[in-house]
Amino acid sequence: MAELIPTNLVIADRTYRVRIQPKDEEIVRRTIKTVNDKLVEYKTQFAGKDIQDYIAMVLIWLATEQQGAGASPVQTEAFSEQLQSLERMIDEALEP
Repeated sequence: MAELIPTNLVIADRTYRVRIQPKDEEIVRRTIKTVNDKLVEYKTQFAGKDIQDYIAMVLIWLATEQQGAGASPVQTEAFSEQLQSLERMIDEALEP
């Protein structure tokens, strides 16, 4: 197994320290940029109570995009696992 590299990811002005495989770094960073761009877009378009509302909207958008792209079931499952992992990290960070 490849050595994991520590990476700081910023989602919705929160920093998450995670370890990822070097081969995945570019796609993770691109995904994080897309998520943050969509968060800004949704914050300007829709009324929401807090950032979790917007994060939920972005997660739904990402999942829908993945399904619509004709992804294979294996890719969809892996993407779903990644989304669940991100959601767990966000929930843990938001807990008092």
